[in-house]
Amino acid sequence: MKTTFALFFGNRGFFPESLIALARTEVESRLKSFGFDTISLDVNATRYGAVETTEEGRVYAEFLEANRGKYDGVILSLPNFGDENGAVVALENAGAPVLVQAFPDEPGKMGVHERRDAVCGKLAVCNVLRQAGVPYTLTTDFASNPKSKAFAGDIRRFAAICRIVKGLRNFNVGVLGARTTPFKTVRIDEIAFQRRGVNVETLDLSDVFKRMRSADAKAVAAKRMELEGYARRNPCCAKRIDALARLGVAVDAIIDEYALDSVALRCWDEFQTEWGISPCVIMSMLNDRGIPAACETDVDNAVMMQALGLAAGEGAPVAVFDVNNNYRNAKDKAVFFHCSAVPKGMLLGSGVIEDHPILAKSMGPDTSVGVHNGKMKPGPITVASLRTENGKLKGFVTEGEITTLDPGKGFFGTGFVFRKSDGNMNGLFNYMAENGYRHHVAFAYGMNGDVVREALVKYLGYEIDVL
Repeated sequence: MKTTFALFFGNRGFFPESLIALARTEVESRLKSFGFDTISLDVNATRYGAVETTEEGRVYAEFLEANRGKYDGVILSLPNFGDENGAVVALENAGAPVLVQAFPDEPGKMGVHERRDAVCGKLAVCNVLRQAGVPYTLTTDFASNPKSKAFAGDIRRFAAICRIVKGLRNFNVGVLGARTTPFKTVRIDEIAFQRRGVNVETLDLSDVFKRMRSADAKAVAAKRMELEGYARRNPCCAKRIDALARLGVAVDAIIDEYALDSVALRCWDEFQTEWGISPCVIMSMLNDRGIPAACETDVDNAVMMQALGLAAGEGAPVAVFDVNNNYRNAKDKAVFFHCSAVPKGMLLGSGVIEDHPILAKSMGPDTSVGVHNGKMKPGPITVASLRTENGKLKGFVTEGEITTLDPGKGFFGTGFVFRKSDGNMNGLFNYMAENGYRHHVAFAYGMNGDVVREALVKYLGYEIDVL
């Protein structure tokens, strides 16, 4: 879905009003060229369709209220100095992120008919927005020309912030099965989530298994075909494809019934003992569709996966891996691994459906079919994790890359050597251990750490460290 911005133009009467009309045309056309939609106050609703007085601020506030749900963020544009009082009245109940942009003055255009003083006005507007508790985002260049390359980057960054905020304000996570019994590391605080707009729905695995047994034959056949087209499989796995397809049908039905945006699944050992499968490939397919699916009932990181996916672009593939091994003596690298539910959009070529070698060792062959393995695409990634503690949502975000280095002879599952951008992987290990983070991290392609932090901290009230 397209991101839509509500445009706000500030004015101050003793500055040239001709700048307002030019700004409206310039900003609207520039945003349209990026593929975004806009809505604006009618040009006749106030003087020049801008906001100067508190009364005009009320008119704009009514405009936003009438268009509630139709915009994802507000761009507060200052063609001239603008007026801070009208801006606060207009935006104090906007309910969406606000980007503050000020047009730059130009040498030779500093007379009374061309001078803007928008830099000064931006300082004043930001000061009063802060006093009123209205959060806002700044442009890279404090005085920002809409024709500039920097402005284009700012708008795309702001759109990502808007996607995250919108996507997590009314977010439903389904927990399928009880917390994985041996893992107290994945305990969560549902009430802390609820107070930040994240609703958690829990279902017992008996419900999932009942749906699997009673799944419609046509739906199962269709899911089998989807599985066959999604990944290759070892010949030994053929007899378990029906059970995997039944699980896929059951999970899809649960997602539809409860309007879930994400799931966290108890992935062992009932699936193995009752059905002879591991649910990894079904979770992989969800992750590839942009529906975050976290293993081992890791609800915290199912939420963080959503934030990372929205930052990368709505529907972008996401994954959860273990921070699993050191890499030789390197201080800037580590091996990330899982067994795995990696989406095919992250793989070089097709993945392979296989038996789970660790579980097969203890349970026997063909008892844990369904892991989805492959070789990861190299490239830059954003890595993050979340925890709930003392009623708060706390997390960290960092950046690095999936390298082309080999994790080592005999390595199984899907894994990669991660290189941390700042070279301090040991610092990340220590931070996670000292602050009570589990061994899981969520990640998505792209360098979006600042976007994730800005959205979660400034607009949603999380506490996020940048490492």
